[in-house]
Amino acid sequence: MQEHQGMTDKRDDSSIPPVQINTLLESIQNPSQQVPGSVAHFLNLLERKILSSKKINVSMCQNITEVILNYLLNTNSKTVQEESAAAVLLAIEVHSPKVVISNFWDQMNLQNLPQPALLRTLGKLILYQGMAPYIGATWSYVLPILRKAQTEEERLGLCNVINGLAINARNHILGNDDDKSMDITQEMLSFKACLTLRVLFNRWPLKIKGKVTEETLSILGNLFFLISPPKLKSQLCWLIRRLLALNKAGVKPFYIVQCLSQLLEAVAASGSGGKNLASKLDDLVVLLSSQVTWKVSNSDSLQNHKIALKSFHIMTRLFHHEMVKLFLKSMDGSDKSNVTLALKIFRDVFQEVPQNTELKNEVMQTIIHLIKEDSKTIRLPLLQFIEKLGTYNYFTLEKGDVVINHLIKLSELGSTSDEETRELSINILHLVSLPRLITLLCQPMRPMAYVPLCKIATDIALKAQALGQPPYLSSYHLKSNEYPSPQVIFVNLLLSSLRPYKLKEFGVCSLWLLYALHPINSLHPVINFKLGQVWTKEIPNMIQILEKHTEENFIQKEWEKRLLLFSSNSLLAIHDDYWLKDFIETIFKKMQSFSWLQQEREKFFLYKLIGHTLKCSDDHNFVFLRLVDILQSPQKEELERKGIGSAISIVATNHLKTVLIVLQDHSKILTDKNTSPVLNLKKELQQEEWIKICNTIYLIYGRIFQEIKSDMGAHADFILSLIINHYENCIIEKDKELTLNYLNSVVMLTNNLANMNLPDFQFSFKIKMVYFMMELVKQEPTVFISNPIRQKAMMIITNFRKLKPPLQVEEKKELLKVCFKYIVGLPPLEVMQKDLSPKESQATANLFRDTLQALRKMLEGLVMEMPNWVQNYLEFLDTWLNSHKDHERERALWCGVRILSFTAKKHNFNVDIEFPRLGQLVKLLAILCQDHVDNISFLASQAVYSLYCIMLHKKKLDQEKKGIWEELPNKEGVYSACVFHNDTSEIAKAFAEYFTPKQVTNLVMTAMEGLIDSRAKISLASGQLMNSAMEERGKDVLKVDEIVDGIYDRLRSQLEPATRRETLQAMCSLAGNNAHNVMTLLLKRPLPWERINMELWRVFGTRRKTTINVLQLLISILEERHPKQGFKEMSFRPVAVTCALCEMLSETTCKLALLELYPRLLLAVLNHVYWVIEQNVPQNMVVYRREDMSGTKSKAFDPVSCALEAVKIMLRAAEYYGVVSYTDQYRGWDLLSSPKYYYMGVIELTSGLVRNCDPSILHRVMREVKPLLYSVEDRQKIMARACFVQLLWHQSVAQTLGENFLSHLSKWIREPNLIMKEIGLRGISNLALHPGQVGTLASLLPVIRSFLKEEELVAVQAVKGLRNIICYADGIVTKRAFCSIANQLRPLINDERDQVRISATSALSHMLHQVYKFRPGPRTRNALYSFLVPLLISIQDNNIEVAKVCGKALTEWAIGIGWISLRQTFQNTIITDHVKILEETCKCLVSTNQSQLVGKLLFQSFGFLKSPRPFIRAAAITFIGQTVMKLNVNEIHEEDVELLLNALQELNDDPEESIQGLVSITIKKMQTASYVKTSTRSYLRPNLRVPGFGVKKRLFKNIKSKDEGKKKGISKLSKLRHWKMSLWRSSEDSIRQSEPSRINHQRFPRRILPQKYLLSTQDLDKSVHQVQKELKIS
Repeated sequence: MQEHQGMTDKRDDSSIPPVQINTLLESIQNPSQQVPGSVAHFLNLLERKILSSKKINVSMCQNITEVILNYLLNTNSKTVQEESAAAVLLAIEVHSPKVVISNFWDQMNLQNLPQPALLRTLGKLILYQGMAPYIGATWSYVLPILRKAQTEEERLGLCNVINGLAINARNHILGNDDDKSMDITQEMLSFKACLTLRVLFNRWPLKIKGKVTEETLSILGNLFFLISPPKLKSQLCWLIRRLLALNKAGVKPFYIVQCLSQLLEAVAASGSGGKNLASKLDDLVVLLSSQVTWKVSNSDSLQNHKIALKSFHIMTRLFHHEMVKLFLKSMDGSDKSNVTLALKIFRDVFQEVPQNTELKNEVMQTIIHLIKEDSKTIRLPLLQFIEKLGTYNYFTLEKGDVVINHLIKLSELGSTSDEETRELSINILHLVSLPRLITLLCQPMRPMAYVPLCKIATDIALKAQALGQPPYLSSYHLKSNEYPSPQVIFVNLLLSSLRPYKLKEFGVCSLWLLYALHPINSLHPVINFKLGQVWTKEIPNMIQILEKHTEENFIQKEWEKRLLLFSSNSLLAIHDDYWLKDFIETIFKKMQSFSWLQQEREKFFLYKLIGHTLKCSDDHNFVFLRLVDILQSPQKEELERKGIGSAISIVATNHLKTVLIVLQDHSKILTDKNTSPVLNLKKELQQEEWIKICNTIYLIYGRIFQEIKSDMGAHADFILSLIINHYENCIIEKDKELTLNYLNSVVMLTNNLANMNLPDFQFSFKIKMVYFMMELVKQEPTVFISNPIRQKAMMIITNFRKLKPPLQVEEKKELLKVCFKYIVGLPPLEVMQKDLSPKESQATANLFRDTLQALRKMLEGLVMEMPNWVQNYLEFLDTWLNSHKDHERERALWCGVRILSFTAKKHNFNVDIEFPRLGQLVKLLAILCQDHVDNISFLASQAVYSLYCIMLHKKKLDQEKKGIWEELPNKEGVYSACVFHNDTSEIAKAFAEYFTPKQVTNLVMTAMEGLIDSRAKISLASGQLMNSAMEERGKDVLKVDEIVDGIYDRLRSQLEPATRRETLQAMCSLAGNNAHNVMTLLLKRPLPWERINMELWRVFGTRRKTTINVLQLLISILEERHPKQGFKEMSFRPVAVTCALCEMLSETTCKLALLELYPRLLLAVLNHVYWVIEQNVPQNMVVYRREDMSGTKSKAFDPVSCALEAVKIMLRAAEYYGVVSYTDQYRGWDLLSSPKYYYMGVIELTSGLVRNCDPSILHRVMREVKPLLYSVEDRQKIMARACFVQLLWHQSVAQTLGENFLSHLSKWIREPNLIMKEIGLRGISNLALHPGQVGTLASLLPVIRSFLKEEELVAVQAVKGLRNIICYADGIVTKRAFCSIANQLRPLINDERDQVRISATSALSHMLHQVYKFRPGPRTRNALYSFLVPLLISIQDNNIEVAKVCGKALTEWAIGIGWISLRQTFQNTIITDHVKILEETCKCLVSTNQSQLVGKLLFQSFGFLKSPRPFIRAAAITFIGQTVMKLNVNEIHEEDVELLLNALQELNDDPEESIQGLVSITIKKMQTASYVKTSTRSYLRPNLRVPGFGVKKRLFKNIKSKDEGKKKGISKLSKLRHWKMSLWRSSEDSIRQSEPSRINHQRFPRRILPQKYLLSTQDLDKSVHQVQKELKIS
């Protein structure tokens, strides 16, 4: 309504066109003609028009109102249209409210119950302020119809009207408007509101949930405010009951809580609650508590939460006493959820409760009870409530400490509470006062709580400073007992900063708090200024240091110094002796609360703090008195004395004279019998007191030496005189215990004295002190050790090494003599421990060990004084090192180890350390390394290693002096004491480079003598020493012949296995460095060798260097030219080489070394094989024997077999096992041993290499072979060429770039030597296998064809060459080449030589397979047909190999020709069943109906009838017979039949009877077949033509030669007739070929002879088989 009022002054918007109101009304009155959207648009325009008008007359208002009301009554308008219509009425109401409301009444009177739309519109209109005069009337009208409302929509509409009436009336009442503006009084208004409540609750169905109930509860709140307070209070009970009932009915809690809140708010407006409300508090608390959620999850719960808390606020304000009781009761309950709610609500309404002592006590008691329960469920709400209590100063109550301690516990680092709880606890602690927090920090507490509490105190202090508040100690003088003093705070925070990384932040937090508290004593203006400057500058710097470091890289000592410096600066700024006195008293009190066991660092720090405190004082008298007090304080514990020494030494840095005076006066207690209080004690306590005082004084002196490291020479020398005086003039009886304690103190003092910077000061009492210590050592027994006096005396002497003057030579000798005698010369430890208890025994062992350590340090000190005396110091130990007593050798060696190891570690000596007798020393130590006592051998190895390091460093220094800047290898990392332990060989290796050649030779000779030592370890050590020396310096060894003979002789003796191995290895090393000399001696020994010689050769294959050197020498011997000699004149040196190779390579472990020389070695041995074969050595000649695996049997080898064995062993050593197997499989070894077939053996061996070796090896072999291809020696040339051509078998070799292999092969095939021809042809055959070679090789076909008639092996290679060229060529080249060689290849199929026959047939098989790939043409097919008869002849051979290859060739032939059925026959038939193969082939041949082809093949078979070989003749007869059986003889021309008979009849006189029989059978068959000509025709009708009978087939058309024609006497007329018949037959054959279907499916079957006149196929097969059996053909 206010918006409409504000819009009355607005003018028409320029965007709205001027539309007349009447026009708009007309449009609205006809809604049926408009779409709904347009009506809403017109209503909006009408509203704007009304609002833009300043004044509208009453009649217009009446008219508009009626139209709109009628529209609402008569139209089912939608919400948008209804809203628009209501907006128009609101606009009219601005101009004339009376007209609007009167029209509403008129419309409503017309009906019993208004429409809901009118009610909703009225509810909106009644809110307008101008409707106040009509409130009473409207309410009077509405009350009656409340009872009539039935539908939900009607009741909701009435709710809108009632709500509008209540809101408008309440606004007028709250606005203090004149009641006269309304047409109803407040009393009447209260009555009507109360009546409306009754009607709503009694007549409307509010017991169930629904929109009506929710809307009704929403409007009740405005009605509550209209009812008078007395009346409302009287209605409270039933209202609350009804609301509780609705809650149980399931109405949304929001509406109930909202209504209840409005009810309470209306009651609270009167200022009191009343009894009725008080009686319902429990129910209300239960209802409202359920709506108070601990964590809000959505908007509904948030609204409920807020409204419920608002209700609790009202109830607490009205009934605070009762509500507190309810809260506390819930908090004491066992239900933790109720406790949580109670804490939450109570905290929220706590401000409404008036605070008094009784309430505080009750609340604190409940809270403490909850704290003791410590339930995690209520921990967080409890803390929130405690936070609320803190704002009301509850922590200051008597029991506030309990709460504070609980908060501290929860705020601890690493506590079990969650992060939210911990942060909340920390925030609550900020409410505690700063003095209270400081007091807590100064008290003992858990470290985990210190950091957060310190941070809190710091925050509070800094905030106070920022606000300008005075420091908390500003009133310390008024309340000194309540607050910790400044001294206490300072000491505590310093101690807390001592361990800065305790819990990571201990130090930083303490320093920040100290910084926040400055100035610590604000009452003193001077202190305030100076101390503030120091803290402001230094504390941030210290904090920055801690933040830059971590606990890992933090230096604690430096930090302590920093804290002490900060303390000193702070005390200097205070500059108040009274303050310092109190400060010292505070420190002593703090120290008394500490224990040395748990707070050692803190207590030492406090002592140092005392020292710095006194150091800051300028009053010497004050310092003197405080020092006397400190020295006279109890000193029961040693740590106490150390603390006093630390404090006094710090004071000495500023008051040295005062301190020395006090100490000198105090030391009189030790020597002055007249004044010493020690003598006043009981006698049993005097020594203990004297020792304590002595220890304290010497401890203080030592700490002074540490603090003041310069300008103390005179004072230190005087102190030494006092030390001697204290012992010599001791006031009590001296015994071992006193002496030992005295020495302990002196050790500590002299140790600090030695570290002083006094390089030029001459101590006059040093020598006296050394002799004084020596006398104390001499007083000890030499048979046992019971106290550490020796140890302490040597420690004191060691401390004096840095002080001048140094000890002279005689003094050192005397000193070492005494020490070695009284320490090294002691009995064994087991002897000294005899008859002692276990504890005493262990103490003795520890004592002796510490004494040895003291001796070690003393020896090191002597070395530091004179480094060039190292060998002299070791010589002093010779007596003990060579002692027969194990323990003396062990101790002496231990001393030597310490001397050498210390010298090796010190690389900064300015003098050269020489070892003139290095060899003697090394030998001694090496032998000791093999001592039977393990510890001695171990110590000796350590001594050797140290000596080696010294020599290595010496070498480096020598090179630097000579100007040689060479980067030496880090050999120290290679060798170690563990390497030298029990390994003499490593010792020799390490020191070999430092010996001269003569020394190396002598070392070897000496070691060689020790090989036969009876002691196994010494013998082994000698072998190792000799082996390693020759391995490292073998080239420099002299007298090689003598050494070889000596070793050979000693190998004949019974050496230990390990020693023997070392000796053999030594020989191996010698041979590796002196191969020529050693090999010459060994090869001269007679064959066969004895076992020692063979053992030596085997060991030569165990080291790579030796293996290579020896193999190179052996190869050179084999490569020497050895002319062909007789057996008696031959040189056995090459034979010895092969024997050596057999042994050397049999167990070689140097495969890589062998592979490095493998090609050259292989060729050399193969060449040697040929040479040995030429010598015609007897087979029973034995040059080499080899034992089997068991060692019981031996195999003898002659020179040839030994050479071959060398080749096999060499291949196995190179792990080419496949080569050996391949060569064996193809009889390569037999071929190699044959003079005739040696080259073939080389070829087979090379084939094995190609098959099994890596291509890189093959290339290396090729490189070695090429220089030998044209060697002068034939055997070398043959071997090289055979290997060469077979290497071409491998593709990578054959395709080597830049190589013209064919040129060599072309030359070789033209040489007269048949072997060279065969080798050359093999090379060509191998080349043809690889891509890109066939084109070049095709030009050699004519040349290769010429070799087909050569000797067998040459012919075989020629056939293989042709085969490879044809098989690996392209299509055209393949066919042409095949046709060009067919005539030359065909005779070889039936060659009388088996290998030629097999090779030719196999080659034909491969050629046929290749030719078939490229679709053979007519010429090629004719060539193929020419091979059928030779193959059919050859397949009848009884040689299985020939039959096999013939079968394969026939299969390929059938595939190439296209005879599929024949192909299947060849594949499925057994090769030996040649009868079936022949029968099927002839059947297939005849079935082709190619008579000329059949005749041509039959004519070809005539040539085989004239073969001198019976087998060939018989096979030809069989072929002719099988073919004739498949033909119809009646269809063959008489002359052809006659020709066949004549050819067969020529064999009637064959010398073989079986052939004669076979011929007669075949002829008889043909004659019988010719009989059918006459007999058959007689059965036919004259006019019926039978196919095949009218025209005769010509088989041998134009085949017979002229000579044959003349021979038979055929007339010219017959020839002419034959010629005509041939022409006719040819034309008929061509017709038949063009019509195969007709021919194959002829109408009349072929006529055959009666069975009685014909031989069956089986009879013929039997005849053929019988003939072959008789011929016995192979």
